[in-house]
Amino acid sequence: MVAAKLLESGPPRLFVVAVDPEEEVGEALVAFAEEHGITAAAVTAFGGFRSAMLGFFDLDEEQYVRNPVDEQTEVLSLIGDIGRDSDGTLALHAHVVLGLRDGTTRGGHLLGAAVRPTLEVMVTESHTELRRRYRPDLGLTLLDLDG
Repeated sequence: MVAAKLLESGPPRLFVVAVDPEEEVGEALVAFAEEHGITAAAVTAFGGFRSAMLGFFDLDEEQYVRNPVDEQTEVLSLIGDIGRDSDGTLALHAHVVLGLRDGTTRGGHLLGAAVRPTLEVMVTESHTELRRRYRPDLGLTLLDLDG
């Protein structure tokens, strides 16, 4: 469950979204975007995670190395966007820096995370739909600026 408030009626619309404890970040933000008819947006956030799965894309292997973070963390910075994947589904693409209890940090591509205690998110809608397409030469789905 997320609580949201429209800060600017636009154009573009600007929302602040509070994601509830234990919600999965990607699922919560995609559901919010669908509910508000958002097909493209910039996203920034901070807060906390109970746990997270970070990724580092290995170009040689053409896959993400999965790096679990199985402890409470501070979300120091989360930046990304919401757009349509090559199959047309809405998705969150985000990178994150997490602060650990001992003051060290971990970061990478956000593959998934459970919120705890909250995540405060700024969502700035774009008027142009963002689309991604699979690039077989890189093994990645990237923004398609021509499509």
